[in-house]
Amino acid sequence: MKIIFLLVSFTLLFSNTNLMLLKTYKDQNISGWVMSEKLDGIRGYWDGKHLLTKQGHIINAPKWFIKNYPPFAIDGELWTKRGDFENISSTVRKKIPSNKWKKIKHYIFDVPNAKGDLFNRLNKLKSYLKTHKNTPIVIIPQIKIKNKQHMLKFLKHIEKKGGEGIVVRNPKIPYQRKRSNQILKVKSFFDEECKVIGYTKGKYKNLIGALKCELKNGIIFKIGSGLSMKNRKHPPQIGDIITFKYKELTKNKKPKFPVFLRVRYKKGQYANNW
Repeated sequence: MKIIFLLVSFTLLFSNTNLMLLKTYKDQNISGWVMSEKLDGIRGYWDGKHLLTKQGHIINAPKWFIKNYPPFAIDGELWTKRGDFENISSTVRKKIPSNKWKKIKHYIFDVPNAKGDLFNRLNKLKSYLKTHKNTPIVIIPQIKIKNKQHMLKFLKHIEKKGGEGIVVRNPKIPYQRKRSNQILKVKSFFDEECKVIGYTKGKYKNLIGALKCELKNGIIFKIGSGLSMKNRKHPPQIGDIITFKYKELTKNKKPKFPVFLRVRYKKGQYANNW
């Protein structure tokens, strides 16, 4: 009976971690919306007691990192700088936290359970931080969008600096624990995840030519662009989930001009959620 109780308690603890997820911008009406840079780090959801991943797994952050965290939920991204995803990922996913956590900040874009619009919700966190200054928490600035041209200019500015894109959202709606059409990612290209299932030979000995990949829908294709010499010598392992970008889909629904970006999950990490 005790074992059953513990299992039920654990399930209840992580049953409310469904998070608001992005849809893709397709020329929707964004009048009155706000925008910010899309940070490519690791999702960090603080439920008031625990720091969790998007899938609801506990993140083993150092005690000093979460020491002055608020007693209420906040949602954001664990991030260091642009182009540093692999370092962030390896740091955050270690069972025993290292000193590399000192370079990580927690960039917050919402306070899920607070009342009011987005700005009212973020103000709750701002008030808390006034009396709790020694935290890694940073509130992401939200810029009011003047028009579509203003948004595209901001997107171009972010991408020129090496950012992957921006997020536009309706600040008037409450936090939605689902994939919402009220918060959208905007990029100059599409990105997707696929599973590495094999390799093709390269021109040189001991170097691969391309990755053989499979999409969730079972479509198989190859990625040869975007691989560095290091990637070709030590490629992602079979079973790894990688992120790639592409321009569009072919008539056969295969990604056109796919380019390797990074390893998203190592084999076995959160496999059930891919």
